[in-house]
Amino acid sequence: MAYVVPFSALRFTKKAGDIGALTCPPYDIISEEQRKAYLAENPHNIIRLELPRDGADPYAVAGETLKDWIDTDILEKDAAKAFYLYAIDFAVDGEKKFIAGLVGRVRLTPFSEGVVLPHEETLSKAKADRLQLMHATACNFSNIYSLYREDDTASPLHDVAALAAKGTLLNDMTDENGLRHRLWAITDEKDTAAITAAFADKKLYIADGHHRYETALNYQRELREAGRATPDADYCMMMLVEMSHPGLCVFPTHRVLHDLADFSGEKLLCTLSDTFRIEAMPAEALADGLRAAYAAHKTAFGFFDGRESCLLTLKDAAVMDALLPTLSPASRRLDVTVLHTLILERLLGIDKKNMANGTNLTYTRAAAEAVSAVRSGSADACFLLNPTRVEEIRDVAAAGEKMPQKSTYFYPKLITGLTVNPLF
Repeated sequence: MAYVVPFSALRFTKKAGDIGALTCPPYDIISEEQRKAYLAENPHNIIRLELPRDGADPYAVAGETLKDWIDTDILEKDAAKAFYLYAIDFAVDGEKKFIAGLVGRVRLTPFSEGVVLPHEETLSKAKADRLQLMHATACNFSNIYSLYREDDTASPLHDVAALAAKGTLLNDMTDENGLRHRLWAITDEKDTAAITAAFADKKLYIADGHHRYETALNYQRELREAGRATPDADYCMMMLVEMSHPGLCVFPTHRVLHDLADFSGEKLLCTLSDTFRIEAMPAEALADGLRAAYAAHKTAFGFFDGRESCLLTLKDAAVMDALLPTLSPASRRLDVTVLHTLILERLLGIDKKNMANGTNLTYTRAAAEAVSAVRSGSADACFLLNPTRVEEIRDVAAAGEKMPQKSTYFYPKLITGLTVNPLF
């Protein structure tokens, strides 16, 4: 099963400046304007390495910059190997929450071995970008976010926040959005050995970072093929969170339809009336309708096209059994699978290729943004969804299957720059 070990991270020194001006959100949610703003505040911000844009060959420049930062003590490798305890304090709808997990090195295994399991499809373009960066820098700059299950209350993995008392506090910062990020190092060899042993019978479920894990596998393979394999390249950096942690938050990702030929919401709803119960309600009330359906474990979507606004509730889940008999029950019952299979693909012609190219479908986490796009005329319609449940993610991954792209949005996103995993 999973082999998880401590490591000596590269971390920013005091010479680099305040840690709050050196870190950033995940690279794939940062605009060019934001990237420039981070660097204007501090030119040593990790975004210079994680999302390079300088020179004719930005990846090569990132590699040179990394070497310079190490040589000039901007980044320094910790003397002792550690598991790093990472905690985030945040709020959702005014309710205070926190999430905590362990950052360590995880030995790479192909998905086929069933140790590290994916749950979403990935895009080739994103993997190519990350692979070029890895070849240029030989580093993991950001964590893959994964889940595991621990039922033994005596295990050090059951309540990792308790390990803070055994660790050394390294960082305590609040970001521009008001989220507090703390990082501890757990270096005692008895403690780190116990953590490694506790993971030995675990499976790891990728929550966020599928592209980065697949890239790490490709990087490992290419080094081996080139005769340049190193022991460090057999691992990747992960933040590991117990899946029953009360702070785990999964938000929905809503679907926005655009540029559809001869689209008619009225005709679509007429076609759906045999399969879905259609309840008309104002767009502003759809969130309440979705919450009620979620609490009742019903499959439902909000639909809005500027004229029609309604809640669609699936009448009989058995319809999916006939359409997708080779998929596991876990996959067939997913809200996103129902939406994509019954509506987007069969009725609107939005297949996987269409989705990958963004021809007629885009995504947003904000329901208000989806509705606004329709009202402004930039979109034809939108479907609002409920969040995917953590146990659904686990069950789909355990079945060896994948959800459609953008099926989950784990919140909060892990900050980049507190730890860097050197593969050299």
